[in-house]
Amino acid sequence: MLNRLSEAQLRALEMLDAAGFSGRTQAVMLASGIKPATIDTLVRAGLATATAELVRAGGLAIEIVDIRITDTGRAALSTD
Repeated sequence: MLNRLSEAQLRALEMLDAAGFSGRTQAVMLASGIKPATIDTLVRAGLATATAELVRAGGLAIEIVDIRITDTGRAALSTD
């Protein structure tokens, strides 16, 4: 786990917490200004999970990555 959350990490976790069980897609997180490195750090620290899914649309295969907060991530929010 991280010693202290940066403002960007805190913002990302708050977004994920507000999203509830469904989480947010990586595309939405990136469009909201969250950097890929921030997401990677949260996942590596066990504060969030990333699950990739291949979706077919119009004959094209598109990878969708869902990001969800973990219980450890929620605990980090309450202590920060």
